[in-house]
Amino acid sequence: MFFNDYYNSPIGNITMASDGGSLCGLWFDGQKYFASTVKGETEDKTLPVFEQTKKWLDIYFSGNEPDFMPKLSLNGSEFRKAVWDILLTIPYGSVMTYGEIAKILAKQRGVAKMSAQAVGGAVGHNPISIIVPCHRVVGTNGNLTGYAGGIDKKISLLKIEKTDVKKLIQKFPKRIN
Repeated sequence: MFFNDYYNSPIGNITMASDGGSLCGLWFDGQKYFASTVKGETEDKTLPVFEQTKKWLDIYFSGNEPDFMPKLSLNGSEFRKAVWDILLTIPYGSVMTYGEIAKILAKQRGVAKMSAQAVGGAVGHNPISIIVPCHRVVGTNGNLTGYAGGIDKKISLLKIEKTDVKKLIQKFPKRIN
């Protein structure tokens, strides 16, 4: 059984999922792969992990970096988990390219190279948006590329972190406010 709770963020409604003790999902409503890691019955319930996650989100959306992490449970293949672990190392307000992540993975696995496209697939299937910061991943030369929640939300999240979005925007100049 999984449990749900909800958060109304300044950039859209968010659904959270838990196995009862850990956060296992956090999605903008309607985003690609919404609730993909939640299998079986769900029930709306207030849980300590949801209260902690809401506190984390309150701090984050106020423009500050939270100094704690809710307990996470990332469910996916070994490859996806390795990519998500790297996402957790990207500093607040910084970005990393798919290619850089691929190089880190290749080194960790002792292989000559790793596919940046495969990395992109794993990033896109991240089940805990924002907290596992897939929005901090950009294409080659800093191009903003796909985000399961939508490019507009990616831009908003990077702006919240005071990332110099104007330097990153090459494909979407009209979306800058």
